[in-house]
Amino acid sequence: MHIHNLDQWQHSHDFSVDRSIAEKNTKIVMLLTLVTMIGEIVAGISFGSMALLADGWHMATHVGAFGIAVFAYQYARNNINNPQYTFGTGKVSVLGGFTSAVALGVVAFVMILESSMRLFQPQTIQFNQAIYVAIIGLVVNLSSAFLLQNNHDHHHHDDHDHHHDHQEDHNLKAAYIHVLADALTSVFAIVALFAGKYLDWFILDPIMGLVGAIVITKWAYNLIVETGAILLDGAVDKQTKLAIINRIENNADNRIIDLHIWNISQNHLSAIISIVTHYPQPPEYYKNLLKDIPLLSHVIVEVNHCDGENCLELNNNKQ
Repeated sequence: MHIHNLDQWQHSHDFSVDRSIAEKNTKIVMLLTLVTMIGEIVAGISFGSMALLADGWHMATHVGAFGIAVFAYQYARNNINNPQYTFGTGKVSVLGGFTSAVALGVVAFVMILESSMRLFQPQTIQFNQAIYVAIIGLVVNLSSAFLLQNNHDHHHHDDHDHHHDHQEDHNLKAAYIHVLADALTSVFAIVALFAGKYLDWFILDPIMGLVGAIVITKWAYNLIVETGAILLDGAVDKQTKLAIINRIENNADNRIIDLHIWNISQNHLSAIISIVTHYPQPPEYYKNLLKDIPLLSHVIVEVNHCDGENCLELNNNKQ
């Protein structure tokens, strides 16, 4: 066989998705949070308010998380065609989400420590200033959540239309969870501060802090498990695996003797399939059998010719 044009045989390893809108909105949220953070820190120092100062430094952790998200988007985009990455930069966004989730877990841990200390060592609270800070924080975070949620919905519909399935942008999801975590903290704080101011329920402030930290810890844990499985090439869902097996083995007398499936990005799967059969076909034939399976974008097929019955019988015994 003579191949006159090698380009048509080249595999593309660009499995990235256009995240320009997500990147733009994340930058806006980061700048909005940064401005609020600076304002609160300056005001806290100027007016001697620990509530303002503490919330300002708390927002600094979220600015750092948004910075990680923006960096991940930019790095993935700038290195799309970098040959150093075997399957492209599709997992950079997942890594950004994982890192942000770890940062979120650290924030929750600090909240648990601080709230626990206040349970046993109650501190004087400047209710008016603290309520003012919490309301400003809530407004900023609701505005940020609105920006990120709109983009999240946009990608949900795009992914559904193009892939017939949906896998989230974990980088965007991590940024969104940071915003929700801050908003949740503000809501709990407002409830606790009003209860303390008007009902003298001072203990409610650290209790609400603990409740918020527990909820945030759960969010962080779920995101770490979700992104960690992709980063470590964890097994995909059984439905996809069974679909591949059925498509191959229901055709002729094919038997799959080795199968590996993993995520090469948030919205793309890769598979290595080893087949034994009496009637071998070119690899492209088997790839065409799988072309309608959602998210399956990169397939490598090894075809082994079976000269007798033993190879198929041995495989059937293993199943």
